[in-house]
Amino acid sequence: MILGNERRMLLIEFLQMRNGKAELRDIVDYIAEREGNTDRKHRKSVYVSLMQTHIPKLEREGILTFERGVITLLRVPDNVTLYMEVVQRNDISWSAFYAGISFIFAVTALWFGNLLLLIASLTYLLIAGIQHKRTYRIVQPQDGKKPEKLRDNGR
Repeated sequence: MILGNERRMLLIEFLQMRNGKAELRDIVDYIAEREGNTDRKHRKSVYVSLMQTHIPKLEREGILTFERGVITLLRVPDNVTLYMEVVQRNDISWSAFYAGISFIFAVTALWFGNLLLLIASLTYLLIAGIQHKRTYRIVQPQDGKKPEKLRDNGR
């Protein structure tokens, strides 16, 4: 499975944010920061795994090319949106949307005294919250800051 690895997903995500082209060192920095560890040893680990495993696999699949330190995205794999949620700057994620709807239903259930609706909406709210946390555990670095390279681009 092409997108069965978090680093490959992050690589493709970064290339999409950079209009399909980026230098390897920028990708290594991005992935290391997203994984929450930017020390030299971890960055080297990211670099080695990209060079020995992920980039060659994605090149064989015709998804990207690597030449002289620059990676170019040729195509986005099929069903990539099933694995990645890219939220625009002034938008909200689907999990946050569903959590908000669940909250509205919970308040409505309390207002009308409907216990069954309250239980269902709180369950749905819990599931949406778990999914939101799982999604952003991958997306946000552990320190909660956006990667420096992205802030330079106004994101």
